[in-house]
Amino acid sequence: MAEAITIARPYAHAIFGIADDKGELKAWSELLTVLAQCVAQPEVQSIISSPADSDEQVIGLLANVSGKLMTDDANNFLAVLAENNRLQLLADIAVIYEELREEAEQMITADVTSALKLTVKQEKDISAALKKRLGRDVTLNTSVDKTLLGGAIIRAGDTIIDGSALGKLNRLANAIG
Repeated sequence: MAEAITIARPYAHAIFGIADDKGELKAWSELLTVLAQCVAQPEVQSIISSPADSDEQVIGLLANVSGKLMTDDANNFLAVLAENNRLQLLADIAVIYEELREEAEQMITADVTSALKLTVKQEKDISAALKKRLGRDVTLNTSVDKTLLGGAIIRAGDTIIDGSALGKLNRLANAIG
């Protein structure tokens, strides 16, 4: 996994540079998301790794799936990836690209896992508090985990805030024991 991320990083930086120069950060984000989802499919993985299918055929397939999102730059990017046997890295490239985009746009995505479904007001309050603390616009991904008993765990970049009842009980047990 770490090796794939290391190999994917220069490709993500290169495409981010092109997208940033052309003011196409969001368009590339959408395209990379579609491509990453596509190459995650077992059928597509077998086509990518098959010597019976040419690079042009694989790029054509990916271009068809991408539809209107496909541009000349995107086609050239896929050709470079195919030539270097790196198409399978599209998911890793997409992840790194999103990190670069969030940094450039002063945004961050926070994962909030709570014991109960959050209300709209709670989501707004958490988002506002994180924006104040992190100095960035925040997008929340929420999920429910009833094993937390109460409260929530928030992960935003390197920041982890454990406000769950289970986390508090564990800290109390460690302090006593």
